[in-house]
Amino acid sequence: MSKTTPATLALTKAGFSFSLAHYDYDPNAERVGLQAAEAMGVSPAEVFKTLMAELDGKPVCVIVPSDEEVNMKKLAAALGGKSAQMMKPANAERLTGYKVGGISPLGQRKLVPTALDELATLHDAIFLNGGQRGLQIKMRPEDLVAVLGCVVADLVR
Repeated sequence: MSKTTPATLALTKAGFSFSLAHYDYDPNAERVGLQAAEAMGVSPAEVFKTLMAELDGKPVCVIVPSDEEVNMKKLAAALGGKSAQMMKPANAERLTGYKVGGISPLGQRKLVPTALDELATLHDAIFLNGGQRGLQIKMRPEDLVAVLGCVVADLVR
């Protein structure tokens, strides 16, 4: 498995510190983030999943704890839109350059508006996908906000 992905390159170029964690990716897992947390032996609340959605027909990225579900009304409100829905997996792969199960909010082909759930701020560091299946990046939430310029809001409760 490569340790260099567009996500790790983006963080290195921006000068932010991070560490990598590898785990055995299960392609049959119902919920990839929960499977990643279990495989790494960490709380699901520390492992954040990256989801691609459409807000008023335009692509957006949303990052929430792996043990939570996105509230689409809250996502739309956080990013100043009217209605949000999940993006089709094939469209997410084409837009980001990553495969589903390995989509990172970092190093995507095109920068899109991004929202991070406020629960991330409860942790000194969080895990998020590193740009390939079985690779997680561990970093400080405030660094993630700085590098992506993302909105922090209540997106799940």
